[in-house]
Amino acid sequence: MNRPRVVVTGIGAITPLGASIPQFWGGLVAGASGIRNITRFDASGLPCQIAGEIPDFNAEDYIERKEIRRMGLNAQIALAAAVQAARDAGLPETMPDPERAGIAFGTGMGGLDIIDLNVQILRTKGFERVSPFALPGGIPNLAAFAISQRLKLIGPSITIATACATGTQAIGEGVELIRRGSADLVITGGTEALISDLAIAGFAAMRALPVNYNHSPTRASRPFDLNREGFVFSEGAGALVLESLEHAERRGARIYVEIAGQASSADGYHLAALDPEAAGPIRAMHWALQDAAVSPDEVDYINAHGTSTKINDFTETRAIKAVFGERAYRIPISSTKSMIGHAMGGAGALEIIASVLTLYHGQIPPTINYETPDPDLDLDYVPNETRWANLHVILKNSFGLGGQNACLVLKGYQN
Repeated sequence: MNRPRVVVTGIGAITPLGASIPQFWGGLVAGASGIRNITRFDASGLPCQIAGEIPDFNAEDYIERKEIRRMGLNAQIALAAAVQAARDAGLPETMPDPERAGIAFGTGMGGLDIIDLNVQILRTKGFERVSPFALPGGIPNLAAFAISQRLKLIGPSITIATACATGTQAIGEGVELIRRGSADLVITGGTEALISDLAIAGFAAMRALPVNYNHSPTRASRPFDLNREGFVFSEGAGALVLESLEHAERRGARIYVEIAGQASSADGYHLAALDPEAAGPIRAMHWALQDAAVSPDEVDYINAHGTSTKINDFTETRAIKAVFGERAYRIPISSTKSMIGHAMGGAGALEIIASVLTLYHGQIPPTINYETPDPDLDLDYVPNETRWANLHVILKNSFGLGGQNACLVLKGYQN
């Protein structure tokens, strides 16, 4: 039985480079950085005082004011990205066949901002001041609910929470909903908005954040560079409209790319540390290529997880070499986290969107801040400048806390 082909027909993004696709893509190809000193709270007492804050998001452009108070920021930006994606796909505000329209969305932590706010209110002002939306406003599936309610998608709904692999795995699950015939159209992606004193302090305590770039934040995220210190925490949401090829063609939709393969795997090794043998990432890459019926020799570019931590960049490079052998040295690899930081549950979705546009336009965004090569990392990381290329197949990696790995294979659309 032939499974349906799955294509991308719409994209939307709220990012540290701006709250629209043109701002996001324009910043990436310009090699711009969205990393700044934190303004959300007073970070002067913390070792890391920088993050990838969204600079220009206005929730009222997408959501009624009374509803904004009931939603954590992660759900707000997810809904905004989904509305953008639906508009980009040329879809009506209400789905014409809502039972055949599904959702596969993800977040690493959910709306901890609204929960944390109400914990503080409870402890300083008492029970009477706690919002009845304190807990419903922070549930991980609030983003999926908000998208469903706004766009009237009432088919299957999935919420994924696999840490830093969330966005990529959610898109993979959206692909599977269409493949198995459960939906003709799926809005999918990931979101995170956790820039807070607790989040920065927690990751700083893990020694995962850079501490020597507080006075030069745009230089802090430097994947694969010898002097990388850690990932830069950020926020953002990315949404994609996936459709079966038949459904997209029937309504005359513009098609960006085809998602040809997807896979996920578990390390089964350690909550926070990566398996030094990279067995989990290797499995996920192999399985995604097999699912796409693509050989390693056909891959033209890899959008890396590329967090800018010592161990992650080393382990990912090792995994790529294991999968691609000598050809690994001829494949361009870049990390868009060098420009937008690490948006956790939103990271994979934003990077998939970057990969969609890379394939669609034939431009590979660079890894910025690559100044000093690490002798242990000797692949082509597309340093500092965007590169034009003739691309047909892209592999996207995402690896997360808890030993979660997810990979997607994108192909240029051919009828």
